[in-house]
Amino acid sequence: MAKDGLLGFESAAALNQFNQSIIEEFRANGGRCGGRFEGNPMVLVSHQGAKSKRWFTTPLSYFGDGDDVIVMASAGGGVRHPKWYFNLLMNPKVVVERGSERYDAQAMILGSDARSEAFRKMTEAMPRFADYQARVSREVPVIRLHAALEGHGKKLRASLH
Repeated sequence: MAKDGLLGFESAAALNQFNQSIIEEFRANGGRCGGRFEGNPMVLVSHQGAKSKRWFTTPLSYFGDGDDVIVMASAGGGVRHPKWYFNLLMNPKVVVERGSERYDAQAMILGSDARSEAFRKMTEAMPRFADYQARVSREVPVIRLHAALEGHGKKLRASLH
């Protein structure tokens, strides 16, 4: 269990290095990753820091709901919301990389009935997310990433690379 939001890593630097390796593998393989992530649907979400205004990219498991992407701020069952969640609260405009597509999207934190339905769908597809929720007293936020413009394939901002 990730008690501190570091997903079992000893430091934020170790977690960042791990995430960077996932990002590189994702981009090199058209959105697919191997090892413990083999067959796991993943997206990369680039988001602007709430305080720093710098851009960060976070690999996340997702559930596809039509053209939208549903993600959870589970922090692997951690007791605190992950930092990227607070970035989305302050700056909901993100860039999503799904497979080989890159597009602008709007992050929407789901409440009440919409959260319950999306949570149900995601946990049916990936039961470990129900386990993460069961481990913590906080309600794990569920976020819908909705394509900001019709059609995908938008160019990723040059500032992200």
